[in-house]
Amino acid sequence: MVKKEEQKRIEKLKQTINYHRYLYHVLDKQEISESALDSLKHELYKLEQQFPEFITPDSPTQRIGGKPLSKFKKVSHHLPMLSMEDVFSKQELLAWYERIQKFTKTAFTFYVMPKIDGLALSLIYENGFLKQAATRGNGRIGEDVTQNVKTIESVPLRLRIPHKNELSLFSKEVMDNLILQKGIWEIRGEVIIGKKDFEAINKKRKLQGEDLFANPRNMAAGSLRQLDPMITASRPLQFVAWRLETELGQKTQQAGMKILEQLGFKLSPGKWINDFDQIESYYNSLKEKRERFAFWIDGTVIRVNENDIFSHLGVVGKTPRGLVAWKFPAQEVTTVVKDIEWFVGRTGALTPVAVLEPIIVAGTLVKHASLHNYDEIKRLDLRVGDTVILYKAGDIIPKIKQVIFELRPHTSFPIRLIKQCPVCEYPVEIKDKEVILYCVNRQCRAKDRERIIHAVVAFDIQGIGPQIINKLLDHHIIQWAPDIFSLKKEDLLELEGFGDILASKLLYEINTKQHIRLSKFLVALGIKHVGEETALDLAHHFGSLEKICLADDKTFFEVEGIGEVVAKSLIDFFKSSESQKEIEAYQTNGVIIEQEPLIHTSSSFFDKTFVITGTLEQMNRDQAKALIRSLGGKIATSVSSKTDYLIVGKDPGSKLTQAKGLSVMILSEQAFVAMIKKSS
Repeated sequence: MVKKEEQKRIEKLKQTINYHRYLYHVLDKQEISESALDSLKHELYKLEQQFPEFITPDSPTQRIGGKPLSKFKKVSHHLPMLSMEDVFSKQELLAWYERIQKFTKTAFTFYVMPKIDGLALSLIYENGFLKQAATRGNGRIGEDVTQNVKTIESVPLRLRIPHKNELSLFSKEVMDNLILQKGIWEIRGEVIIGKKDFEAINKKRKLQGEDLFANPRNMAAGSLRQLDPMITASRPLQFVAWRLETELGQKTQQAGMKILEQLGFKLSPGKWINDFDQIESYYNSLKEKRERFAFWIDGTVIRVNENDIFSHLGVVGKTPRGLVAWKFPAQEVTTVVKDIEWFVGRTGALTPVAVLEPIIVAGTLVKHASLHNYDEIKRLDLRVGDTVILYKAGDIIPKIKQVIFELRPHTSFPIRLIKQCPVCEYPVEIKDKEVILYCVNRQCRAKDRERIIHAVVAFDIQGIGPQIINKLLDHHIIQWAPDIFSLKKEDLLELEGFGDILASKLLYEINTKQHIRLSKFLVALGIKHVGEETALDLAHHFGSLEKICLADDKTFFEVEGIGEVVAKSLIDFFKSSESQKEIEAYQTNGVIIEQEPLIHTSSSFFDKTFVITGTLEQMNRDQAKALIRSLGGKIATSVSSKTDYLIVGKDPGSKLTQAKGLSVMILSEQAFVAMIKKSS
């Protein structure tokens, strides 16, 4: 009899705790204090310990548990998790609307909602119970993060069963499904972290001397992908649902959202719109209110509301035709310039950098903004103490737009050109007709450091970052980049934080990178004006380092794209005794320079210029560039009339608009990969 009473008490406690969880984490309401709720959870935990046979998968005590994982399992998505096409103007949105009208003669309406800046997640429920949670991954294969997702309070472990009086507006088919909850259901949404929570966590990390999270999306993604669920549980993550993938009798996206609400999910506040012309006012309303949202949004999602028409419209590449995101323009904020620092690059070029009062711009914490050169300081008439307008160029690079002169403090004074290198205190020079200052000291520690970092990246040596390079320089273990290849275990063991295993791993990594292609080696040398494209052109034209070293300006002019400035830089570099010693030191320390592989001129990549925009998911940008170059293609950083192909990843920028205007061939990532396979 006692056992039955305890079982009833356990069930009552579970219902009560889940009710208050739903109120607080989904509806943002609170009827009892957190300490009272904790007391109920503690009572439930003690009873379940006493009667473990009454523990069920949906019990609140089952949210946190399980041992840390060694790695995440890969899982296949039953339906691909596709990305969205982005548009940046009303004209682009109208072009999208006109395109989809050509594919259907049936009238349709729209469902619109804020575009949340988070991490996409798929939830699988079996007979109402959470079975699996998976990240988007590459759209077809993601990672199983179920153990971590269970710690997110706004994710129901068991779907809410609505009362019959809440279902009067639904069809009988939907009503029956919501009450019975049979079979496999899939819900998709976004894992996010609220603005206040993000700021509070970063404030705490700052006090503890820890690195700050750059932006909320990174914090959410990093928290969800922790191998230890206890770490995930300590972060206040939220789940916002935006799509019911399973057919339960709903005919529209709007009906699907109402079903998700009944099932106990937190929703993004969407709206049904029956006229295309109403979309702009909704977009403008969101743009105006974006700062008042509890989480970050970066645009408006517009979806064809009718599910049958949406399906009929189909998919182009990796984006559904009936879905588009109208992105907000670059966000502008104001902050104060606290100081100007000068950064010394590997060539000795000195770049002024504004030190800012830290501020969030487009979801990222910004502390610095490059000013490029002294002319930019003069153009802005910038002074320390000025209040400035800051934005992110291309939603990536922080840039100062203008000074608010009305707020300039009376104590300010113009920023003067520096006369000495801030690191080695050697006099600086302005070379030729350039507007850039240079430190010309060959022994400048800052130049050495940047040259070594540059070489390590070119050689693709993993595990050696700026901090380790600083330690190696401080201990006088290395003087320049070639010394990396002469490192011994005892050298590394001198450094703080290095043990036998770590030292052995790093030496193994260095040894595996001693063979390098000629073009990569030219990049590693850090020759002024010689980037990856020029290095590849030189390697293909000359075929060997010896021939490049002996070339004169006329021979260099034979290489496409090389003019007087680059030719002079190459001749000056290879005539320098210091450069000759550096090349010799590399070879003495075991570096072997290999020829570039032959390029088949029949390849569809040969002599074509490619530009990449957005985030690629099957490879990173460097890998994509390497593949293009290996097949004879060229890389450009901006779209022009000379661009042959624009490769479009997730969240593309304004390059997509420019490419459409210039009739450049646009490739989805899927089409790009297919093109590689065909050419290979």
